[in-house]
Amino acid sequence: MTSKAALFALLTMWGVGAGACLPSYAEEAMAEATSAMAPNAKPGFTDRVWSKVDDGGLPGVMKIFLSDGTLVQDSCWETHRLSQWTLTSDTAVKWNEDGMDITAQIVSLADTELVLNVNGIGDEKYTAAAVPYLCPDMPKG
Repeated sequence: MTSKAALFALLTMWGVGAGACLPSYAEEAMAEATSAMAPNAKPGFTDRVWSKVDDGGLPGVMKIFLSDGTLVQDSCWETHRLSQWTLTSDTAVKWNEDGMDITAQIVSLADTELVLNVNGIGDEKYTAAAVPYLCPDMPKG
């Protein structure tokens, strides 16, 4: 009976010891992953839904630069896309769409406004998305 009690005590100690280490390891791993993907991301740039202001009549164009290096692109009229993104400098980001690298300069960044110059073609203006938001009905046919 003593060996069973000792084994139970030992197993309990191992379980408690391993569990106590997991949260700090997970936090460290997340911090390392975040810094590897977005090493110098400007505050307010990541983890925010950016809604395009000048959308040419097509509503709901949005970009979300997640701090884990995932870019979510969506709109009310097109299927969403997930891509990896990285900072290439303090003011430049890069992602890949259908095998083509897209580069963008961060022209300006404020609390509620983001301006990107995509591929040197022209500026795209975004604003922090309003919540709640619902896409309008799109005409069919």
